[in-house]
Amino acid sequence: MQNHPTIHFSHMNRSEIVLELANRFGQLPQRDVEHTVTLIIDAMATALARGQRIDIRGFGSFSINNMMPRIGRNPRNGNSVAIAAKRVTRFKPGKALREAVDFPANEPTKLNNEQISSTL
Repeated sequence: MQNHPTIHFSHMNRSEIVLELANRFGQLPQRDVEHTVTLIIDAMATALARGQRIDIRGFGSFSINNMMPRIGRNPRNGNSVAIAAKRVTRFKPGKALREAVDFPANEPTKLNNEQISSTL
């Protein structure tokens, strides 16, 4: 069983997610955790690129919104600027995730470990 140092982040990137998961699942080599995280992110990116919606119960849903072309303004000089149509990713948090992050910082969360783990 591998023992990785416990690290608390104010934000998380891919390598920090790998470290966190390796800590939680010490029986898995970090290389396997890294490969799994990469596969999940790649699968999600591919699905979104195809325009598919991704629903993860308790965590949230990812979808693609089509933005229509429009006329904007250059904030420096006020000139009109044509903004092309584009597709943007939208994330809508699920109920369990909203509840987990909605507690005041000085109040302990009322969710039990099982509920928190199910959102991660």
